[in-house]
Amino acid sequence: MSDIKTIGVLGAGQMGGGIAQIAAASGFDVCVFDSFPGAIDKCKGVHKKSLGKFVEKGKMSQADADTALGRIHFVDKVENLTGCDWVVEAVVEDAKVKKDLFGKLAAMYPDPKVVLATNTSSISITEIATACGATASRVVGMHFFNPVPLMQLVEVIPGLATSPEVVERTTRLATKMGKTPLKANDRAGFISNRVLMPMINEAFYAWMEGVAEPEAIDGIMKLGCNFPMGPLRLADYIGLDTCEKIMGVLADGLNNERYRACPRLKQLVVAGRLGDKTGRGVYEYPGK
Repeated sequence: MSDIKTIGVLGAGQMGGGIAQIAAASGFDVCVFDSFPGAIDKCKGVHKKSLGKFVEKGKMSQADADTALGRIHFVDKVENLTGCDWVVEAVVEDAKVKKDLFGKLAAMYPDPKVVLATNTSSISITEIATACGATASRVVGMHFFNPVPLMQLVEVIPGLATSPEVVERTTRLATKMGKTPLKANDRAGFISNRVLMPMINEAFYAWMEGVAEPEAIDGIMKLGCNFPMGPLRLADYIGLDTCEKIMGVLADGLNNERYRACPRLKQLVVAGRLGDKTGRGVYEYPGK
């Protein structure tokens, strides 16, 4: 990947921060954009803590961790995200927000060799690419999984206009970052969330309909199906608002109301109980 020196990342949250960390640890210079107050400082703290754990476990030397931290730079205006050879967007799961950003990126980076990748977990790559007009062929889905430094998979999703060369380059870049790239076609939810999210949604229905309480639902799935985390606990970890948005994308994209979010899930989102990030969702997380 000698043609890629600097990777730009839009979003300093869980996903964007994780992508930035593994890119830096893989030898790339990284520039991270986020305009949300406090997001950059929080991301810096997460990077230091995460890399510190790798050092403690003997998976990385302190010198390599310090070098990786030194490769990451931050900007709070998207206009300052310049000089990148590859850009990965990792902001809120909202098609309009993403398309607005990709329109700006297409203007900032007129060179079609600069790939514009999206970390969307469910939204149509073809739809996002329309914001790039004549250069839609360089837009690709590059779906990392949370927590990014630990999870092995990257779903690679070409849109209708994505060129085979961009798919091949994306596959090579994911491999360079130490991930296993697997290709999925551009359908709502791709593979991972088309299978996972309806299961999570069904767990909410089971809870709402009184089949069992959350602890029992999660315990049964962990002990009976060998899941590392129960579906309701996983929903809290992902963010209940994100789960609701993805179910909406599935329902609209697949033209089937059976994918619509469970009323209990919607109720918790309305109440502001979004999971780990708010300290309360299906479960409570004191101190968060």
